[in-house]
Amino acid sequence: MEKISKIQANTLIKIPEGKLEEFKQLAIKHTKLAREKDTGTLKHDWFLNSDQTECVVREEFTSEKALIEHYINTSPLQGLWGDFSIDHAKLFGDLSPQLLEMLKGPNISPVKLYSFFLGLD
Repeated sequence: MEKISKIQANTLIKIPEGKLEEFKQLAIKHTKLAREKDTGTLKHDWFLNSDQTECVVREEFTSEKALIEHYINTSPLQGLWGDFSIDHAKLFGDLSPQLLEMLKGPNISPVKLYSFFLGLD
C-alpha cells in the first residue's frame, strides 16, 4: 500500500432548534477565514440536510501540514461553536504521531481515524 499525502475530513454537526441563522453565520466566517488564510485547503464544503438540523462539512487538505494550518487559522472561532454538537468527526489519511497527539487535546472532539487502503490512483 502506498501512503497518500492528502488528508480528508468529514464532520457531522447537529444544529439545535432556533440556532440555524447563528450556525450559518459561523459557517460563513469559518469559510471566509479558510479562504483568506489557508494555503493548502482544497475543499471546504458545507451540506445541510433537508430540515436544516444537521450539516456535514467535507474538507480536503494537500497535506497534514495544511490541516494543522487550517486548524490554527480558524481557531479564533473555536469557542463560538459551543451550542453546536459534533456528532462525529472522521479523518482519512496517513497521520503522523504528532498530529494524533494533537487530536487528543482538551478542546478536540473525538475523531475516528481511517488509514488509506485502496483507491484508483
